[in-house]
Amino acid sequence: MLVGGAGPEFSYQALNQAFSHLQRGARLVAMHHGLYWRTSEGLQLDAGAFLAGLEQAAGTEAEVVGKPAPAFFATALARLGADAAGTVMVGDDIETDVLAAQRQGLTGVLVKTGKYLPRTHRAAAGTPDHVLDSFAGLPALLEQQS
Repeated sequence: MLVGGAGPEFSYQALNQAFSHLQRGARLVAMHHGLYWRTSEGLQLDAGAFLAGLEQAAGTEAEVVGKPAPAFFATALARLGADAAGTVMVGDDIETDVLAAQRQGLTGVLVKTGKYLPRTHRAAAGTPDHVLDSFAGLPALLEQQS
């Protein structure tokens, strides 16, 4: 069973159906563990909020195949023909974007836009290589790096 982004299809009925499959031995695979994301209406719950409930209820752990999985970054680098040391990951999620990329040898840049929250930045497990107020600051940062 694969869990991706949350949307209207994450109904009580759909979650119970997924729970039923897990109880019968289905594997739980997820794109990510993200708890929330920013929409035009503000922050809203994402698939990770529902995934946590499924994991707890079914007594299983999801295999994450997207960020922050090391294979995600390795696949992206291979597809781009790039090496980690020369690659920059820019993201608004300090844990799954920035710190996960840094663990794989990429330069991590946190942007204070999108779903960025100061409290998650303060509570993070590490420190980004760089922090920008917005994506618009990236060209100047890249110019400094070269």
